[in-house]
Amino acid sequence: MRRGQACLEEDGRKQPAVGHWKPLMPSKGGKEEPEHGCQDPGGDESQSTEQLNVSRLRSSSVEIREKGSEFLKEELHRAQKELKLKDKECERLSKVREQLEQELEELTASLFEEAHKMVREANTKQAASEKQLREARGKIDMLQAEVTALKTLVITSTPSSPNRELHPQLQSPSKAVFRKGHGRNKSTSSAVVSAASQIVTPEPVSHECKEVDSILFAEFQAWKESPTLDKSCSFLDRIYREDVGPCLDFTKQELSELVRVAVEQNTLTIEPVASQTLPVVKVSAVECGGPNGFRSQIVTKCALSGLPRTCKHRIMLGDSGNYYYISPSCRARITAVCNFFTYIRYIQQGLVRQDVELMYWEVMRLRREMSLAKLGFFPSEM
Repeated sequence: MRRGQACLEEDGRKQPAVGHWKPLMPSKGGKEEPEHGCQDPGGDESQSTEQLNVSRLRSSSVEIREKGSEFLKEELHRAQKELKLKDKECERLSKVREQLEQELEELTASLFEEAHKMVREANTKQAASEKQLREARGKIDMLQAEVTALKTLVITSTPSSPNRELHPQLQSPSKAVFRKGHGRNKSTSSAVVSAASQIVTPEPVSHECKEVDSILFAEFQAWKESPTLDKSCSFLDRIYREDVGPCLDFTKQELSELVRVAVEQNTLTIEPVASQTLPVVKVSAVECGGPNGFRSQIVTKCALSGLPRTCKHRIMLGDSGNYYYISPSCRARITAVCNFFTYIRYIQQGLVRQDVELMYWEVMRLRREMSLAKLGFFPSEM
């Protein structure tokens, strides 16, 4: 019995007293502490449920993050592969472009060389043809003189007074024997000799010797390393002083300077003119017939020399629209300088693919043309 009462007393101590009141306001400086003695078991279940939900959310967010990172890594790997492929394609296309540009440059250079060669061959053939034409005209003039002389002899011989030169049987036997083989009329022979003296005899071809000047060749080689049209380099400075300047130094200094600038800038135009458009120096200028019935050129004043000359060409500086009539000598001087500048521009642009020595001799040939032109020598077809 005592043991049962003791158990009941212990159970009574463990259970809370009925009618126990909790304080409504907490004491100063204290916090309301939860009572450990009386906790609701339903609250523990809800708290564990919330903790479970939180843990589930955390695990799901970790999984989502891992999947997202894997997806991003795959996308990055795919993008890197595509970028490498595009880089390879760009490199291949750039190589193709460089190859095409090189082939185009070589083709352009070869075309320019062929064009330059064809122009030179055409000029050579034209000069040979014109020389043959002059020789043929000389022969025609000689034959015409012979025919004219023979006609004169035939006309002067009549039945009443026959010409003994044409009828050697009328002469005495001694004279006939003496004159055998020399029965040609003296006037005819003189006409033939005078006509033959006008024939242009072909000059023998001279094989000239050449030797490279070490100073000039060194200057050209230095210029060839970095071609430029700047007059400050020693190569062009020498040519300006010795060839270009004197060749373009005309009587009309102001117009000469404009011509020099136009030649340097490649804006000079030379064109042939008809005789009807030439301004005549004097109103009393007379047109005479040529030896073969052709009309001779009208003499006009050359704009560069200021002298009355036969002007077959005119020049225009840039796009000014003003034309200046020039004589053949002035045209030859301007043309020689233009040919020189054209060739060195080809070298500067890389269009001349020759040995350095060959280019040097071509430059020397062009310099010789300028020297001859400034001394007054020029082809007759000018």
